[in-house]
Amino acid sequence: MSQHGVGPRAVSRSVAFLLTAGVLAVPALAGCGSEDPAGKPLAGQDIQPAPRDRITDGGTLRWAVDSVPDTLNTFQSDADATTTRVAQAVLPSMFRMNADGRPEANPAYLESAKVVETEPKQVVLYKLDQQAVWSDGREIGAADFAAQWRALAGKDTAYWTARNAGYDRIQKIERGDNALEVRVTFSRPYADWRSLFSPLYPKDVMGTPDSFNDGARKKLKVTAGPFLVKKLSRKDEQITLTRNPRWWGRPAKLSEIVLRTVPREKRAAELAAGTIDLAEIAPSEARRITVAARPRGSSSPVMGPEADRKPRKATAKHARQQPALRGFEVRKSLEPAFTQLALNGAEGPLADERVRRAVARALDRKELAKAVLKPLGLPAVPVGSHLALSGQAAYADNSGALGGQDTKEAQALLADAGWVRGGPIKEQKKKGEKAAGAEGEKAGRSSEDESRNDDGEYIVGADDKDQQDGKAHRENDPAHLAQDGKQYKQPHQGGAPGAYAPMGTAAPAGREAAPLAKNGKPLTLRFVLPSGPGSQTLRTVADRISRMLERVGIGTEISKVSDESYFKDHIASGQYDLALYSWPASAFPATDARPVYAKPVPAADGSLNVEQNYTRVGTDQVDQLFDQAVATLDEGESRSLIRKADSRIWAAAGSIPLFQRPQLIAARKNLVNTGAFGLGTPIYEDMGFLKKGAKPASGPSGAASPSGA
Repeated sequence: MSQHGVGPRAVSRSVAFLLTAGVLAVPALAGCGSEDPAGKPLAGQDIQPAPRDRITDGGTLRWAVDSVPDTLNTFQSDADATTTRVAQAVLPSMFRMNADGRPEANPAYLESAKVVETEPKQVVLYKLDQQAVWSDGREIGAADFAAQWRALAGKDTAYWTARNAGYDRIQKIERGDNALEVRVTFSRPYADWRSLFSPLYPKDVMGTPDSFNDGARKKLKVTAGPFLVKKLSRKDEQITLTRNPRWWGRPAKLSEIVLRTVPREKRAAELAAGTIDLAEIAPSEARRITVAARPRGSSSPVMGPEADRKPRKATAKHARQQPALRGFEVRKSLEPAFTQLALNGAEGPLADERVRRAVARALDRKELAKAVLKPLGLPAVPVGSHLALSGQAAYADNSGALGGQDTKEAQALLADAGWVRGGPIKEQKKKGEKAAGAEGEKAGRSSEDESRNDDGEYIVGADDKDQQDGKAHRENDPAHLAQDGKQYKQPHQGGAPGAYAPMGTAAPAGREAAPLAKNGKPLTLRFVLPSGPGSQTLRTVADRISRMLERVGIGTEISKVSDESYFKDHIASGQYDLALYSWPASAFPATDARPVYAKPVPAADGSLNVEQNYTRVGTDQVDQLFDQAVATLDEGESRSLIRKADSRIWAAAGSIPLFQRPQLIAARKNLVNTGAFGLGTPIYEDMGFLKKGAKPASGPSGAASPSGA
């Protein structure tokens, strides 16, 4: 599930899970005997659909990407999004995602795939398309399946694999009644069997450790998709894909696809220069393209959280580019990924579940989603699950297990945890000493004047310009001076004089503005953010969160770090209290989400194995529910177990899902069947340019629209 192949450093952990069963009862039963809670995707695909007979035969699609990958093997730790994009175009996938984000058999490779036996072992029978062959002419068959299983089973450490989930449950693979049948027998039941062999590499790649580790890093000699890899040039920073002459499916409309590295801040200029045809862009570029496409003299709504601010004057360079941008349009949807607020529960104030829950109850998730998504014309609906997105089979809004925004409840939780407003605070710490709960150096909240584009790596929102310095904003924020003032009778050693005085007793002067304190330390959390491209956008969300927390008495200190060290040296190693980053959603949460929410366990060397659970918050019960869900072949029961696990993840308050990430794609107007794919898998053979005078498909274009929300 993670896109990051970093190894977390061991950290100490102490987390108590103190929720009553009653809190979880209603969410756990959601959907029983009622309408399917999975619903529909919040936003559909926006790809300018067109029938194939209206598409030109030929042409080159120039597609901007973030990088030329270090490997073309998706099962290695340094694989990235471009690795996946290449694999989708050139390799077999037994299953692909439909527009609802649900797996469906890929008809180009499969006649059928189903469980044919459950006792004594689970057996899945794959019936392959009789024309399916590798680009060297060899038939795709059981030998390829078996080679991939042995490489990814985790038994041979000579294979440098990043993941083996599911493959480690296979007992054997053999040919069926004929060469087109593959029988896969599992040693243990595996509900997510559809996640396997997508992509499928040839035995030439998977057959030996050397070929697996190095053979597919720079080239793929043998492929089996509508395209094949013609050239990978790190010098030119591009990958060229060309039609596969042995492709047996619908012929690819494009002659070539060129994936070229283009920095996000340079994409608008490249679009205007006519050197690229398709690119993911930031809201500021989307706004420019939208304005350029409108008739002269018409007004255009501002897209992004800065809509209420006076826009900056366009530079002369931008003005010269505007006419060329009229040939493009913005296609928008929501990515199959969500942005979350992570709370490090390893130590400090957030090791106390009550403080984590107070942070969660202080957040107005609807306001955050609205601030980021509504100005973009996208459905501003908070994500209600850690394990799936709306439309996916396992989705249900389980946020009720924790509860919505409630200032008084948040303050009550903090008081119960012993944090007292106006309590004594010890003498200021010396430079370099850690703040309460913070790991690493203390850093004040800061801002940048220069607007930056979103880098798409950790957080997605819209550009914000001229953001006020956080500290100055707090000093002038009325909410900072208008705290609840509720009194609690629970005694707390070291409390300020008058803190538990009888009702009606006047509070000491300045009491309402005083910070919460405990054991002589203020309740201040270190909020770590990356400092590179996208940091201004990220701060737009982080600043709103900081203001929400301040209303309940929780202070934040922004600590900006380099993009290169953000995830590896801070998130994965636990050097933060609060952080914003995103997880991709999965159609197979029982498999892919388990390492993200598994309870950290001590390793043999005394360190803590957190897998991908960078919040360090987990419970035995959640682990058990994942184990049950992945071993249950009844799909309805498996979904129910996943939803129960999600309810308990919400209740533990280790991470708070905020919103689906916006997906903004600039596309040449005559480019069809591509753009913002939302939850679905791209179909590369159908991409192309409209014939002269041809129109795209009539009727709905698949543009993003709210689904009753």
